[in-house]
Amino acid sequence: MKEQITYDIYDKVDIRVGTVISVKKNEKARKPSLVVEVDFGKDIGIKQSSAQITHYYNEENLVGKQVIGICNFPEKNIAGIVSQVLILGSIDEDGKVVLVHPSQKVENGLPVA
Repeated sequence: MKEQITYDIYDKVDIRVGTVISVKKNEKARKPSLVVEVDFGKDIGIKQSSAQITHYYNEENLVGKQVIGICNFPEKNIAGIVSQVLILGSIDEDGKVVLVHPSQKVENGLPVA
């Protein structure tokens, strides 16, 4: 387990629900990755991420899926892609990622508490 944090620190993390609107391979990445565009609603808009989620996900099964993302990290250049959001998932011992998502469809941009 990582070190404990205070609620004040947690409260600074902006975790939201969004819907994937486009997916393509990140051809420049060293490890297989997808460039994912996610609509986080009217207040946040569309953000993109380069995500190493290719074991279970591709262009066909990811578009339209709702995901959970951290929206207030600074932008980061990952293999030529400006990554603006961290899409959350659980990572098994082999490094395979299973995305975290709401159990029911909800409005884009809703905060996660």
